[in-house]
Amino acid sequence: MIGPGARAPSFALPDATTGEPVADPWHDGRAVLVFFKVTCPVCKMVAPKVEALAEGGVPVTAVGEDPPVALARYAAEEGQRVPTVSEAAPYAVSSAYDISTVPTLFVVEPDGIVSDAVGGWDRDRWNAVAQSFGGPAISEAGDGLPVFRPG
Repeated sequence: MIGPGARAPSFALPDATTGEPVADPWHDGRAVLVFFKVTCPVCKMVAPKVEALAEGGVPVTAVGEDPPVALARYAAEEGQRVPTVSEAAPYAVSSAYDISTVPTLFVVEPDGIVSDAVGGWDRDRWNAVAQSFGGPAISEAGDGLPVFRPG
């Protein structure tokens, strides 16, 4: 995956609900991108934490490597309400971000520079992202999630 200091690859992908193009969400301010796949067990495990990021004031865009119909079903099953875009195979955007595992989280600054990148679930790192936006920690010991789980 690309890391801190890299320029975030520009993209325009269709909103999974409306089909309208969504381009470079960081142009409106610092933003988080979370790449996921509906068949990924770790993605399902952290879906509530993606929502918790958004509820804590973090501008999150989920990038689903699935067709819109699958993403709509996933959103209903997992309670995902964050803005979600759909990326079709051959996954050019995911390739540009050098995604090798999902979920993968990126923090992108308004100038398009990646300031953080986390592959898989890492409680401390995801909490640090939430807190860097002024929000509360999103996970703690005893909430049923492991400290770390690779994607």
